[in-house]
Amino acid sequence: MAKRFAAIWFRHLMTDWKTRRQPELYGIPFVIATPERGRMVVKAVSRAAEKAGIGTGMVVADCRTIFPSLIVLDTIEITESDLLQLIAEWSLRYTPTVAVDLPDGLILDISGCAHLWGGEHQYLNDIITKFHKLGYDATAAIADTIGAAWAISRYGHTPSIIEPGGQVDALYPLPPASLRLEPHTLQRLNKLGLYRISSFIKMPRSALSRRFGQALLSRLDQAFGQEAEFINPIRPAQPYQERLPSLEPVRTAPGIEIALKTLLETICKRLAKEGKGLRTSTFKGYRIDGNIQQIEIGTNRPSRDIEHLYKLFEIKIPDLPPDLGFELFLLEATTVEDISPEQEKLWNTSCNNNDTDIAKLLDRISGKMGKDTIHRYLPNEHYWPERSVKVASSYDEKSPIPWQTNLPRPISLLNRPEAIEVTVPIPDYPPMLFRYKGQLHNITKADGPERIEPEWWIEAGQQRDYYCVEDEQGARYWIFRLGLYGNTEPKWFIHGFFA
Repeated sequence: MAKRFAAIWFRHLMTDWKTRRQPELYGIPFVIATPERGRMVVKAVSRAAEKAGIGTGMVVADCRTIFPSLIVLDTIEITESDLLQLIAEWSLRYTPTVAVDLPDGLILDISGCAHLWGGEHQYLNDIITKFHKLGYDATAAIADTIGAAWAISRYGHTPSIIEPGGQVDALYPLPPASLRLEPHTLQRLNKLGLYRISSFIKMPRSALSRRFGQALLSRLDQAFGQEAEFINPIRPAQPYQERLPSLEPVRTAPGIEIALKTLLETICKRLAKEGKGLRTSTFKGYRIDGNIQQIEIGTNRPSRDIEHLYKLFEIKIPDLPPDLGFELFLLEATTVEDISPEQEKLWNTSCNNNDTDIAKLLDRISGKMGKDTIHRYLPNEHYWPERSVKVASSYDEKSPIPWQTNLPRPISLLNRPEAIEVTVPIPDYPPMLFRYKGQLHNITKADGPERIEPEWWIEAGQQRDYYCVEDEQGARYWIFRLGLYGNTEPKWFIHGFFA
């Protein structure tokens, strides 16, 4: 697939942002200035101030001579970098690859994206229209190279689309500044009367390199597509991601459901071709007011069962307020895993299979009550009770060691042992009774002790003597004595409950 890039230039980025938050500034000449070498220097100008002859880099005192009533703001609540980062995140609705181009632009890798809007003309028009509605004076261009798109967006006729392979002709009439050259290089070119790219492009490369440096040749090659140039996107593009734009804003639940089903079918077909299934997925809705709503699901085993995945999302659709409507839907398989032939058979079988039904049931319960509601535990290679089990990462995870069945273990283990009061007839004997949470338990049967010592290579501590005891009601408990009788009185704790 041939690469295509879009460059967006915000001519009055900071002042447009300020006007959005203070509408009373609209149409009024104002600038944003900062101190520099003891003088206030203009860093950003509004559209009205620019029309009055004010420009960036001017001293505020000189500006007031030109326009005495000029409003000067010396503070701004956000930096260009942070603002462009926010705008770049908003622009992810158009492509998964967006990069910040300081100090006042964005670069979008739109390869394979424009057809979702009906072509590059509709795609570019939608971008510009949206930014204008948001209050930003934006211009944009599309070309085969980053350099050509950048040049046309700032120095060409915009909005403009350079047809594939047409960047050479498009760049010829532009000034050298369109090549993103350093100021000292531009000064040399201007002194020699080289005001257009066409005036020096046919000169010998050795002469250009000797007089203006290798940077000029590099920028020319990048703009013409003879040297590769890469962007640093704000976030890595998800390898499993599908998009669905809407011609009209979607405001109803049925509309959202149709979009979700369409995206699930597309992404599951792709996963099937690669022998994979998703474990976690995110469904996002991009609203026309710039807000992004999203819901997430997770499965206990990799799945590409469309019906099952849709049911997990369906219960969360009410958490997607459409407000004025969604204009774009995006589905990401954020975590995928390989599916073995055995797993695929389990998911797709038409006969009843308890293992599959259990996995689906656990997914639905987790979707309704939270992913941390249900845990599956496996044995861990530790004797210390708190470390003897671990949480399984998936429904199919197996432990390399078996459960220890030669000694009794409670079905319910407290996260942290709780202190109890006991009456012991003789040291090293089980207690006759104990009090737990204000309730007295008379012990009728006891088994033990089982001594468990902490692993010295992990932490130091006293040994525990565990007893399995039964009270007069028939309830069984797992209690232990911490330490030995001697100089200090040992403490007793309850740690678990048997069925």
